[in-house]
Amino acid sequence: MADEKNYFKELLEVDVTGHIEKKNGLDYISWAYAWAEVKKRHPDAQYKIYENKDELNYFTDGKTCWVKTGIIIDGIEHIEYLPVMDHRNKSIPLNAVTSFDINKTIQRSLTKAIARHGLGLSLFYSDLAVDDAPEEEKCESCGKPIVSEHGIPVEKLIAGSVKTYGKKLCYQCAMKAKSDMKKDGEKE
Repeated sequence: MADEKNYFKELLEVDVTGHIEKKNGLDYISWAYAWAEVKKRHPDAQYKIYENKDELNYFTDGKTCWVKTGIIIDGIEHIEYLPVMDHRNKSIPLNAVTSFDINKTIQRSLTKAIARHGLGLSLFYSDLAVDDAPEEEKCESCGKPIVSEHGIPVEKLIAGSVKTYGKKLCYQCAMKAKSDMKKDGEKE
């Protein structure tokens, strides 16, 4: 058993840097490249696109939708779920989703499932050294991250509240502080 090759390590060590593309500031590799690299090393690898009970290749909650795909290598399947998103990585409302959106999401989902097997996984983390990662700022009131629900730093979203109280606050605490200021008749 000691001679058995670790396929995850093998795929993790594939240098994908020459095949990285950028979209909206995110790095990715094409599904075709990822699949070709897997099949070169594991010709028996398979993929699976899951269908819902109505035999559609997407799932929905009635508002948005997502796909479910799997990649099987050496008998091990890794499954990936991925929402159907627009060019800004925001979920597309169900009534606006096209077959092209579904197809594109399936390919992206398969690529992510391949990454779970090792190939291109490095694109999903910037550095393994956690000590080098910047520490996330926390709300001085409740301890939550200081980012709005839309990912905008709260200082930019509600600068008045933060400046008035001189504290670093999360979205909810800043909104509460802003509301309290209005109740107390303070000027923003």
